[in-house]
Amino acid sequence: MKLLAGVIRPYAWGSRTALAQMRGAPSPSAHPEAELWFGAHPASPATLESGSDLLSVIEDDPASALGAAVIDQFGPRLPYLLKILAAQEPLSLQAHPSAEQAAEGFARENASGLRFDAPERNYRDGWHKPELVVALTDFDVLAGFRDPHRTVELLRSLQVPALDPYLGLLAGQPDDTGLRAVFTTWLTLPDSVIGTLVPDTLAGAVRALERGEDRFRLELRSLLELGEAYPGDPGVLASLLLNRIHLRPGEALYLAAGNLHAYLHGTAVELMANSDNVLRGGLTPKHIDVPELLRVLDFTPVSLDELTPESTTVGSELVYLTPAPEFRLSRVHLDGTGMHQPSSVSFGVSGPQIIAVLSGRITVSAGDGHDVTASACDAVWIADSDPDVVVHAASSDTEFVRAFVP
Repeated sequence: MKLLAGVIRPYAWGSRTALAQMRGAPSPSAHPEAELWFGAHPASPATLESGSDLLSVIEDDPASALGAAVIDQFGPRLPYLLKILAAQEPLSLQAHPSAEQAAEGFARENASGLRFDAPERNYRDGWHKPELVVALTDFDVLAGFRDPHRTVELLRSLQVPALDPYLGLLAGQPDDTGLRAVFTTWLTLPDSVIGTLVPDTLAGAVRALERGEDRFRLELRSLLELGEAYPGDPGVLASLLLNRIHLRPGEALYLAAGNLHAYLHGTAVELMANSDNVLRGGLTPKHIDVPELLRVLDFTPVSLDELTPESTTVGSELVYLTPAPEFRLSRVHLDGTGMHQPSSVSFGVSGPQIIAVLSGRITVSAGDGHDVTASACDAVWIADSDPDVVVHAASSDTEFVRAFVP
């Protein structure tokens, strides 16, 4: 059991205040702070108090770190990656492959001799990347293709003649095939057509809002924000096909393989399979491989209910349930005074666990008398070989999340 320091990823879309304020650092920060990684991903492994990084510790003794059951199922690697994400600006439209697609794509690109750092590389490993996101603040998301009948209503509300061919296509075939056809057409339109279609669509959104269009107010405002950030990007049009979702703190989404999505704004915990495979679909200057993206995408319309994971309460622990075999996430509130919430909680240790503090301070005690104290944006690494632990609140109001293998 060791104190674990995460790694800040300074992507341009990150916040200069959210992560800095969480960890009590000067705010605003000098550079955008987009993600705080707690894991053993080779790109940014977290660091133990001994100075070693978590990836090296696992590689040196995988049996002790992971346990036989995890190694048998996933190999000698930590199967999940835990992050705190802080989006000030929208992320790219993206989707992740299934396990079979990832294995095939990785082998194919390796056989072609494509460099691992090549900008046109799609598959940087052979693993899939399902992910769970749990809002810490109000958190806005585009995720999953909306019911096409509803999207037809949205397109009609814009009253943009240039959109009529695509509206008619979707109205005539309001299913996954129609969605695929419209999405593919938009992503492959010539720049000259996109250069006029996107501004016309944005102007239609402005007029609709001025008319008092309330049914799609969030969708239209997001469209305008994306159009301002990414002028001339076909992903602005593609956003019209997706569910616009607002999560309140504690609410969650589970995004399986093939789900096209983009995080728009807010702070959240993200837990995913330990992979870096991303197929982008717009809202980015980075490489977009349209044929490969179309191979990966699932155009089946989904509702918010279908994207919302079930949860269950076990004592003071709220557990988010997903079908991903690599990970499970729980969230715990403790009260150091013991007046309103329990002041401690115990966990059995089976497999690798990471406890990341969101607010306040905790002390984690093991049966061997070893204690570790962690503050907000710190974490504690608990190996399979460690004894069972008790987590105590070291402040009056404490919150943390626990990542583990189900």
